[in-house]
Amino acid sequence: MKAPQAKKIEKTLEIHGDQRMDPYFWLNERENPEVLRYLEEENSYADFMMKDTEELQEELFEEMKSRYKKDDESLPYFFNGYWYIVRYEEGKEYPIFCRKQHSLDRPEEIIVDVNILAEGESFFEVGSVAVSPDNLLASFSADNVGRRIYTINFKDLQTGEILPDKIPNTTGKAVWANDNKHVFYIRKDTNLRAFQVYRHQLGTDPSEDVLIFHEEDDTFDVNVFKTKSLKYIFIASSSTISDEHRFIPSDDVFADWTVIQPRMDDLEYSVEHYEDEFYIITNADDATNFKIVKTKISQCSMDHWVDVIPHRENVLLEGFEIFRDYLVLEEREQGLLQIKIINEKNGESYYLPFSDPTYTAYIGINLEFDTDILRYGYTSLTQPGSTYEYNMKEKTTQLLKQQEVLGGKFSPENYISERIWADSRDGKTKIPVSLVYHKDTVKSGDTPLLLYGYGSYGHTVDASFSNVRLSLLDRGFIYAIAHIRGGEYLGREWYEEGKMLYKKNTFFDFIDAGKFLIRENYTSSKHLYAMGGSAGGLLMGAVVNFEPKLFNGIVAQVPFVDVVTTMLDETIPLTTGEYDEWGNPNDREYYDYMKSYSPYDNVEAKDYPHMLITTGLHDSQVQYWEPAKWVARLRELKTDDHLLIFKTDMSAGHGGASGRFESLKEDALEYAFLIKLENKN
Repeated sequence: MKAPQAKKIEKTLEIHGDQRMDPYFWLNERENPEVLRYLEEENSYADFMMKDTEELQEELFEEMKSRYKKDDESLPYFFNGYWYIVRYEEGKEYPIFCRKQHSLDRPEEIIVDVNILAEGESFFEVGSVAVSPDNLLASFSADNVGRRIYTINFKDLQTGEILPDKIPNTTGKAVWANDNKHVFYIRKDTNLRAFQVYRHQLGTDPSEDVLIFHEEDDTFDVNVFKTKSLKYIFIASSSTISDEHRFIPSDDVFADWTVIQPRMDDLEYSVEHYEDEFYIITNADDATNFKIVKTKISQCSMDHWVDVIPHRENVLLEGFEIFRDYLVLEEREQGLLQIKIINEKNGESYYLPFSDPTYTAYIGINLEFDTDILRYGYTSLTQPGSTYEYNMKEKTTQLLKQQEVLGGKFSPENYISERIWADSRDGKTKIPVSLVYHKDTVKSGDTPLLLYGYGSYGHTVDASFSNVRLSLLDRGFIYAIAHIRGGEYLGREWYEEGKMLYKKNTFFDFIDAGKFLIRENYTSSKHLYAMGGSAGGLLMGAVVNFEPKLFNGIVAQVPFVDVVTTMLDETIPLTTGEYDEWGNPNDREYYDYMKSYSPYDNVEAKDYPHMLITTGLHDSQVQYWEPAKWVARLRELKTDDHLLIFKTDMSAGHGGASGRFESLKEDALEYAFLIKLENKN
């Protein structure tokens, strides 16, 4: 079967006196039947080229699915008189949200059964579920396209009736006021930016809803939330480098909104409430790695902030939790997350002990103030996700729930994890790399290794357990995560050194990590593979342009690859809010730099590795046409006969297929691709 080739239509894009030729620009016409036909042709070609792996894909899918408990349920948590649980029933794809009053022995009340809502839908996702303070009503939001545009619905929990109120075009989140009659929610604009907060009164037409706040700066998004104390409702307005918070009492929906601290460039902060004070985590006063301050509610501007936890050069403060007698910190030092307990009564402080060489630890759901009990989570590359209960007074730990791995083969002792430090090209920077492999896997130039990376937005990919990944490890693969610049693994500066005009550090760190693994005899180029999604897909695209012979194959999931064109188009979702991450190409300096690494703009007539590229037609984050154009240009120019496979999910968005197990088919396809390449060696 011959590979599809998209037709070319002349298109010249010009700015700053520079011209770019884009013959595949027309692929952005989502409703054009010819575009849809081309995507379907690519899908047919992908199926044809992967036909010899159909049995392997099915084997992998069933293998992955068999490790999951079919009738699993979440750890119950207690809130406002009820125990809340999310559970799955065997043979069903979607969750059931339910609760039990006072005791887990009481009869179950179903709040929302998503399986019923999803009947007849090719895609269905519930965004959020929220119960009113009097426990009589619930809001729930749904998206049946995959575009992350949710309709909010309401249910009477006494009668089971779905109420007539329906609010379309929202982020999905609804926050109840304490009067049980009003909710606050957020609408999206045509570019899918969360930009307006409305107040809705139950029983009224949504067209009559009151606009509370309109964020006019298109580089900012808005969020709405209620404090842990339930006493205040906040609107948070945020860009990449700036925040502004305003609040009202939850008991008075008609109160005037009070701003904590007006927005300032490079001032980030978030707020929590305790008694008559607000606790604020912020980077104010050059606190690069953040600090915690507190201030009286009556005097909450920056002038009145008092340090509680000072800034530290080598410790990134990621979060905190307030209890009556304790302050719990989530910190990151030398890349590893730590949980610090501070006894506010006697001043004693200490860290919870963790032993794996690389791992993830985090503060869990803690909804009560007046308690000595802390819930926290822990996982590593060899340890399934676990939730613990720690008694901060008695200093005792109890395991509440651990992710079950069914199938009888898994034991943590059969796998080895490491953390190594790769040399970068500047001779000074060390790049952390986390690895895991089966104890029987011998490290050598013949060992297949999959290197994963992201490296943007300060998002850190921590070392965590994956049921799915076992299918690679048990077949002799090493799995590695490169903690490259652009994330915050080594603190805020690690992020700052991988964004804007330093973005290439992200790509070069990943390349240098791969070369280090080869030098250290973990693998060789013939057996080295790479994977990344979204901004990690940009990483894949840049890497194969810079070093096309380093990897035998790559998997680019929903990749952001047409950087310049997207960042110049303010009608595309997310563009304007991304200027502080990538730069604004309307400025010549940023345009030139962006153009120098944009994967689509730098495709050349040369050999490329084997490539599997995926997208979703309804993707709200990275539009489908970016990878479609990239693939078309690669097909036109590349000089090799390596696999180039492009798969579009015609019914999903950025997150892939909905349903608990349906998404495993995507994993099975990706792993079958890697195994197919390895078997060809």
